[in-house]
Amino acid sequence: MKANIQQDLRKSENQDIEFSGNTIKNDFFFSIKSTCLDENYHPSAKTRLTTNFANLARGADRQQNLRNALNMINNRFNALAHLDNPKGDRYHVELEILTVTMSIADQNGSSDLPMIEVLKTNIIDRKTGQQIEGIAGNNYSSYVRDYDFSILLIEHNKNKAAFSVPENFGDLHGKLYKCFVNSAAYKEHFKMAPIICLSVSGNKTYTRTDYQHPVLGFEYLQNEYSLTDEYFSKMGLKVRFFMPPNSVAPMAFYHSGDLLADYTDLGLISSISTMETFQKIYRPEIYNANSVAGKIYQPSLKHEDYSLTRVVYDREERSRLAVEQGKYAEDHFIKPYQDILEQWSANFTL
Repeated sequence: MKANIQQDLRKSENQDIEFSGNTIKNDFFFSIKSTCLDENYHPSAKTRLTTNFANLARGADRQQNLRNALNMINNRFNALAHLDNPKGDRYHVELEILTVTMSIADQNGSSDLPMIEVLKTNIIDRKTGQQIEGIAGNNYSSYVRDYDFSILLIEHNKNKAAFSVPENFGDLHGKLYKCFVNSAAYKEHFKMAPIICLSVSGNKTYTRTDYQHPVLGFEYLQNEYSLTDEYFSKMGLKVRFFMPPNSVAPMAFYHSGDLLADYTDLGLISSISTMETFQKIYRPEIYNANSVAGKIYQPSLKHEDYSLTRVVYDREERSRLAVEQGKYAEDHFIKPYQDILEQWSANFTL
C-alpha cells in the first residue's frame, strides 16, 4: 500500500443544467487521496477532525492511542478469521484513509471542496504473502452530512414543540454520494461497493432472529426505521443488523446490493474488526459492555456496566467539531453554490 500519494483519478461527472437563463456546463471532478493510517499518522490540516481516527491521533498519547487501536483491530480480525490460524497471528490489517475532494467547474472557474473521508481495509496473509483487498466505507464521514445534522436540522427544530425534519432532508447529500460511487474515479479505485457500519440507534429496540451468518453472526430486526436509516436510504443504501461472534451488541451494516453474497468472508471480517474497535472506543457503554445483548435489546449510552479501553477519546470535542465543520460546509459549499447545487440536484439522474 502506498501512503500519501495523490491518486490520478480526476474524472468528470458532466451535467448540463439551466442556470440564470443560460445553459452552463458544470463539471464535478472527484479526486481521491490515499494516506496510510498507522501509529505515525498525523492528521493533515484538511482532514475532518470529527473523524474517529483523527481524534485519536492528537495529544500527548496520540502514538499509543493509534498503536492500541490498531492492535485491537488485528487481534479481533485474527479471532474471527480463525480457520487455519492456530496462533491467531496469520493476518495483518492495513488501513488507508481515503480523502475525496470534489471540484466544481462553472463559469467562474473551479473550486475544490472536501467531501468525504473513509477508511479502506487491506489484508495481508502472512502465511501466503498475499495482499487481499478489503472493503471501503469504514468510519464514513461527510461535510454535507455534518451540515445536515448539526446545522440544518438543529435550526429547523429551534423553538419548535415537536421534532420534524426539513423538506427534502438528505436529498443533496444522497445524490452527491451516488454521483461519487457511480463515477469513473470510484470504479477505477474500488472493486466493491462500500459498506458503512455504524452503531445501532439508542432509541430503537432490536429483536434477535434465528438466522446466524458464519461471519456476521446473529441477525437482529429493528422495530422501526431511524432518521439515519432514512437519510442513508437516500444514498441508495439498505440496512441490516448483525451481532458478530463474541460481540456484545449488534451493529448496523448499510449497503447496496447483497450484503451476504457480494463480499468475501475476509472482507466482512475486516469491516467488523475495524468498526467494532472504534465503537468500543467511542461507545463503550454499548460495544464494550460487560453483558451481552439479549434476544430483545435496547441500547443505551446511559448503561453503566462497561469497561474502558486503553485509548483516549474526546467525545465532547467530536460533537463540538461536528458543528464547526457543518458550518464550514455551509459557508464554503452550500451557500456559495446553492443555485448550482439545486439545479444539479433537480436534474440528477444515474
